[in-house]
Amino acid sequence: MHLYAGTVAEAARQVDDETFIAAAERRFTQMFGVAPSPEESRSWRRSWPALTRILRSAGLEAVHLLLEYSLPATGERVDAIVVGKEAGGRLRVVAIELKQWTHAQLSALRPGMVRTADRIVQHPARQVGGYVHYLQQWVSHDDFPLDVRGIVVLHDAPADLVGGLRTQAARGPAGAFPVLGRDDLTPAPSSADLARRLGCADLSPVTWDEVERFLQVEHRPSPALLERAGEVIEGRDAFTLIGDQDLARQEVLHAVDDARTRGRKSIIVVTGGPGTGKTVIACRLLGDLCKQPGSNPRLLSPSGTLTRQLRRTVGNDYRGLIATFLNKTPAGITHDSVLLLDEAHRARTYPDHQHGAFPVILGKLIGQAAVTVLFLDERQIVRPTEGLTLKQLEQHAQHTGSAFAHIDLVSQFRCNGSRAYQQWIDRLFQPDGTAPVWKGSDYDLAVATDPEELSDWVTDHTRRGQTARVTAGFCWPWDSPDSPPLLPEVAITWHGPEGPRTWTRPWNSRADESNFDHPDVPARPFWATDTGGHDQVGCIYTAQGMEYAYNAVIMGGDLVRRGDRWIAHPEESHDSQLRSLAPDRYLPYALNTYRVLATRGTRGTRLYSTDTITQEFLQALASPLEA
Repeated sequence: MHLYAGTVAEAARQVDDETFIAAAERRFTQMFGVAPSPEESRSWRRSWPALTRILRSAGLEAVHLLLEYSLPATGERVDAIVVGKEAGGRLRVVAIELKQWTHAQLSALRPGMVRTADRIVQHPARQVGGYVHYLQQWVSHDDFPLDVRGIVVLHDAPADLVGGLRTQAARGPAGAFPVLGRDDLTPAPSSADLARRLGCADLSPVTWDEVERFLQVEHRPSPALLERAGEVIEGRDAFTLIGDQDLARQEVLHAVDDARTRGRKSIIVVTGGPGTGKTVIACRLLGDLCKQPGSNPRLLSPSGTLTRQLRRTVGNDYRGLIATFLNKTPAGITHDSVLLLDEAHRARTYPDHQHGAFPVILGKLIGQAAVTVLFLDERQIVRPTEGLTLKQLEQHAQHTGSAFAHIDLVSQFRCNGSRAYQQWIDRLFQPDGTAPVWKGSDYDLAVATDPEELSDWVTDHTRRGQTARVTAGFCWPWDSPDSPPLLPEVAITWHGPEGPRTWTRPWNSRADESNFDHPDVPARPFWATDTGGHDQVGCIYTAQGMEYAYNAVIMGGDLVRRGDRWIAHPEESHDSQLRSLAPDRYLPYALNTYRVLATRGTRGTRLYSTDTITQEFLQALASPLEA
């Protein structure tokens, strides 16, 4: 997809006309379902005329230009692509990252990031390098060979800024992608020299049919990319399987082989509670499938946090293979694809669930693939916009004539391998909460007497080099800005021996990238793993799917114990998706939320409730912290 395609000369004649921008805005809205931001439209007005002037000065009027070209497997867009033909007849595409920067702040400690105005962004050479890698690995193949290049065009940037960016880029692979500033974008000493700097030397025009073929080519991972991904995953100890995990893997591989040889679609559901290894199996299977000839696998998750963590573990070069699945089907899914949908219980059933018995978008995704493997824990459904169940999937398989298999994981690999703790938590967070007094010796469980004791426990483990985190129900406001300093919004007052005391902490950062000036405040996807995360409080949306060694859980006023039952108070929640629900409808989401939070710790958990009666109930079940 793209907003404009035509020759440079055709674009140059139109790009200064306001109707050209208006048409691009309308096309953007049609393509993506939302209008472009005012900032984006302003950048088009500034950069598109500048780019066409530069390309014309380089004598490139007859080559084709694509504006805002979408990379469908990643959700990213290339600002501009020049399409032409090199001397040998092969198609060449030049990805261009456009910036209007006149100044930016650089840091030797963070060479991959740049601050401009109030935003922290990726270094533009790294950014365009990612586009080039994608085009090389997902579009160029034996039947459609491409020469792919990438450049950064900073049409307003002075020499000192360009020099600093080049110095940073030279420290890594981004150094292969030229950074061109204001002084580099003039036809000096000749137009041919400018074309060379732009990666367009000796580029000749192509026909529209050749451009159309590029636009229509199937985006799928190359065999080389799949082979490398398979080797990387195979070499990661984190993805080693044992016990039930390996049995589940073998069952899935057998079902995949059976579906391929018989030509019948297959739906496979792998169920299991927290810590049974669903994500590990999904990653291991991705590695297995990448090494199979003719494979076209994807590992998808509704959780952006989990996606980012997996990409970091496997490598960002494989980002198209590991993607976030929300409200649209990813590109490149074909009749021979195998889909691994981790955390399938979090897949959105809203807003399309009312239109049929099965979510429309998910149904389309399953319908496109040969085999879909869904990893599911129904007791991790924490909001009304989720709700996929085993029964729904089995009925969908029957309705579509697909083969169906169900694999249930039993062995527990989190919580120190303690099935006793997992069963205790499962019973505790049922509506009647009939958990017995905790007597287990294979997991470190207790109840903190106050929040300071709770956080001291976390800090002590952090000082020893172990990961420890505090999480809480969404019972406090969350209005901090994206950039630190974060506001200490989680505030708890209690009465100690010396009178009233108040403990405060900020929620974790909302930002997807770490802040330039505050490296001790992790970005949201990395709160559970990166240094400094123990100083913020995580919520269900940052903790779900993650794990750490020691786990402190604060229960707020949205779930309290009264008599022999749990009582929900949705009015105590600050989650706009939930607080308007009736108490009986809110209750299962609250129980599931605290069950998830209580099962993040691999070695130990401390519980604490802000409600006095609930706190007494918990203390009666599990001994308080020892002095």
